[in-house]
Amino acid sequence: MPGAQAIILIQTDIGMETKVRDKLLKIPEVKAVYIVYGIYDIVTIIEADSLERIRKVILEQIRAMSGIRTTTTMVVVEGKVRSIK
Repeated sequence: MPGAQAIILIQTDIGMETKVRDKLLKIPEVKAVYIVYGIYDIVTIIEADSLERIRKVILEQIRAMSGIRTTTTMVVVEGKVRSIK
């Protein structure tokens, strides 16, 4: 079980959704990436052993990535996942 999780909402430059998705998937802490419609273009879930590691991944890898315009980060404080069958 990870020590910390965050959900990141990302706005990309026009037409960059799939390229950004592919770059995100190369980051080990990234566990899921969804291309979505609406205000944001991508929703991603990251997991790490600490909030400090989450912070470093966001600042040094995700926000520095070309093709990303803005990010909004939500740190998970409690969660439960239900299996869908």
